[in-house]
Amino acid sequence: MISATLRSFGFAIAAAIILHAGGARAEDTAVHIDNFTFEPAQLTVKVGTTVTWTNRDDIPHTVVSAGKFRSKTMDTDGTFSFTFTAAGDYKYFCSLHPHMTGTVKVE
Repeated sequence: MISATLRSFGFAIAAAIILHAGGARAEDTAVHIDNFTFEPAQLTVKVGTTVTWTNRDDIPHTVVSAGKFRSKTMDTDGTFSFTFTAAGDYKYFCSLHPHMTGTVKVE
């Protein structure tokens, strides 16, 4: 009986993995904000990719690409996500610390 239960459990896990992989969107990518920098500062992704920025600093930051997207102020561990639906170069910065810059190239 335990063997049948374990086998069923194994099948359930395999099915969950397959279903998850089949329903995946374009690859998602993470950018970390740490020590007043975006890491990675330059990123190349495919159209349809969602990029999520996470603030790991102890002070607030934003993510702004003029005319394209603007996050709210993110406290420590705050996140902002944007899905890139058109090709192009997206330069962005922190509006609170304008020396912090980054670029997402969408192909």
